[in-house]
Amino acid sequence: MANEQQSGKMWSGRFREPLDAEFEAWQRSIVFDWRLLDQEVAASKAHASALSAAGILTKSEATELRNALDEIASGFNSGAGRAQVRNHPTAEDIHHFVELQLVERVGEIGLKLHTGRSRNEQIATDLRLYVRAQIELVVSGLAIWAGALVAQGRDTGDAVMPSYTHLQRAEPVLVAHWLLAYVEMALRDSDRLLDCSARLNFCPLGSGAVAGATLPLDRTIAAQELGFTAPTANSIDATSDRDFILEYLNALTFVGLHLSRFAEEINLFATAEFGFVKLPEAFSTGSSAMPQKKNPDLTELLRAKVGRINGAAQTVAMQLKGLPLAYNKDMQETQEPVFSVDFVPQMLKLVARFTAAIQFNRELMTAAAEAGFLNAMAAATYLVHKGIPFRTAHEKIGRAVRFAIEKGVELDGLTIAELKQFGQEFDQDFYSAITLDATLDCHDVIGGTAHERVSKALDRASEWIRVLERHQAREAIHAGA
Repeated sequence: MANEQQSGKMWSGRFREPLDAEFEAWQRSIVFDWRLLDQEVAASKAHASALSAAGILTKSEATELRNALDEIASGFNSGAGRAQVRNHPTAEDIHHFVELQLVERVGEIGLKLHTGRSRNEQIATDLRLYVRAQIELVVSGLAIWAGALVAQGRDTGDAVMPSYTHLQRAEPVLVAHWLLAYVEMALRDSDRLLDCSARLNFCPLGSGAVAGATLPLDRTIAAQELGFTAPTANSIDATSDRDFILEYLNALTFVGLHLSRFAEEINLFATAEFGFVKLPEAFSTGSSAMPQKKNPDLTELLRAKVGRINGAAQTVAMQLKGLPLAYNKDMQETQEPVFSVDFVPQMLKLVARFTAAIQFNRELMTAAAEAGFLNAMAAATYLVHKGIPFRTAHEKIGRAVRFAIEKGVELDGLTIAELKQFGQEFDQDFYSAITLDATLDCHDVIGGTAHERVSKALDRASEWIRVLERHQAREAIHAGA
């Protein structure tokens, strides 16, 4: 009678009493891990291959199981299939759902598939496959955004803007140089994510519940079929490792932080007080009360999303803190944070389209870059070339700036006679050394804002983006295989 009450469970033999109905509903993970069905099917097919190679399944049984698994995946990815999985009345989790579906399709052969494996290794494998796939989507999105930034940089050409430190105007830079700063961030983000993908790319199948499979399975078969580098090296670690989830979410936090910084600068530059940027109407909304308003909704949401991403990372860190080896039910709580950040690839595609649609007010930016003594560093450099120590040159130009402020002019508004009161080194060539172009081009070092350096940086960024795109193409071919 007890087993009848627990019928359909994957663990019913040990128990006499049924689960408390409310607890059963509360602890089921099918309501969120339904998203792992494709990964569960792929891992199950790979396990069938390993069982067949070990002689535990006949070739015909393995083929029948693999075909049935393909049918399950096909049903999931069409029509109302996802809702059917999510709302299944009895399945505890995605593993249980797939087993029930297999038995429904192929009878007792479906029960053979669980031979030599545990749900502990199944979920560890599914999550690795899922995170690996999400990383590919995010890296693709980063490449698209970086491409949009580079395209804008080429379009802006020689357009100039002030750079800022302490949110105060500092030195003139090319707009392309400012955009390239975010390209660098996107490339670092891609590197972090791909590093994470490389570290997680080991296959837990064959680890059993904790001590390893009890059958002589060739673990390399499943690992190769699923595109992993190799099987995991330790069964205890394999079933309890969720480092890759935390690393993934922390890497996404960097993505969110960089998007948030970009968003905040756009929000500032789009204000009437700055006026550097015209917000694309396709990504803005108006006010229900004030007819004149155009609000930067996309960038404000970008700024906000990083909180959700970092919150997911903190949640997982707290779940893992202090957990004894190996698998614990607590680990079920590491799944929803992963699913909660699935918006990141779409967010990157949106910000790429937004970036492409931005319009810059070049005249206003140039005027801002030419005012406020932003050429003071170039002026000090002029004196350095005359043999003056930089600290002394800094002092001389600082005094000249103070004098010019009192007179109500820029440095190029001072006469040679007025300049010579701060140093006899000033001559007529001073004025050509502090023009806007000269101020830009005196930063002629790798990573600087000189015209030629920025042109080369755009070419370099384009090549890195092509490398990322080629990586994506290789992964797509592998996934298709």
